[in-house]
Amino acid sequence: MHAIKYEYLNLDEYLTGERDVDVRSEYVDGQIYAMSGASAAHNIIAGELFAAIHNRTEPPCQPFMSDMKVVIRHNGKNFAYYPDVMVACDKNNADNYTRNSPILIIEVLSPSTQRTDLGEKFANYTQIPTLREYVIVSQDTPHLQIFRRRNNWKPEYFYAGDTFTLESVGLEMAVENVYRRVRKEVGLD
Repeated sequence: MHAIKYEYLNLDEYLTGERDVDVRSEYVDGQIYAMSGASAAHNIIAGELFAAIHNRTEPPCQPFMSDMKVVIRHNGKNFAYYPDVMVACDKNNADNYTRNSPILIIEVLSPSTQRTDLGEKFANYTQIPTLREYVIVSQDTPHLQIFRRRNNWKPEYFYAGDTFTLESVGLEMAVENVYRRVRKEVGLD
């Protein structure tokens, strides 16, 4: 029997190496985890949210889709994730590949990411001092959860027929509009 040897990689090495890779990976305190691809519904839902947010945001705030990393440092540990949608208002961020002060993060759940998005990522994202809202969006049913700092990160639930507000960017949107291009896939038709 052989033990599996894990190589520790520091955050700077990861960030430098991640710029020129074919397969993206996330960084969890020295360990690298390859990311799987996303379904069409996942991409369409994330795109709807990005488009709506993009139309509401003004400089210096900028919305980003899944290719921009958020870097988190807390309790002596480092993390780097690729949120599905993120809004950051960094005026002088010198790094074109990462952000560390987002005000809004959105993750679209898939069966393979649900445990991480609601567990590890929730715990780490909510440590970001600038983060005001963390949104979890189901890709299988018309359902969103919004966690807000002002509400001590307690979930607020929204379903088909509801309207929600993303306070961090001043966006009010019907849940059904998030799913307008995947209505059949999520049971709305």
